[in-house]
Amino acid sequence: MMPVLLHIFLKTYHSIVDIETYRGYCLSFPGATEDLPFDENTLCFKVAGKIFTICDIDEFESINLKCDPQKAIELREMYPGKVVPGYHMNKKHWNTVSMQDDIPDDKIRLWIKESYDLVVAKLPKKECERLSH
Repeated sequence: MMPVLLHIFLKTYHSIVDIETYRGYCLSFPGATEDLPFDENTLCFKVAGKIFTICDIDEFESINLKCDPQKAIELREMYPGKVVPGYHMNKKHWNTVSMQDDIPDDKIRLWIKESYDLVVAKLPKKECERLSH
């Protein structure tokens, strides 16, 4: 018999592979917005008008994330076939991460946060200060 608290946790826990949880997580960052600038299926999350992650609404099989170039290569080597060069993006700075595989949620959340942080770090100082308040 499963302990009650564990059972409640398992029933209420939402994996990041759920598009609504992904959306909520992305919008939880200061200044984050969502947009459909390319077509009705390509959802972009932005900060100060700059994209930090993209997904396909209908299929939600993968997400694109901005990544430090060296780390992008390392992640592709650690997760072959699951993390690949960014689809329709600059292959040096973007990775496409499969949402259909067994990559732990905490890793995906970390990579989304790192993507957001990379974009914020490139913003003008005044904009960075506005986001930190």
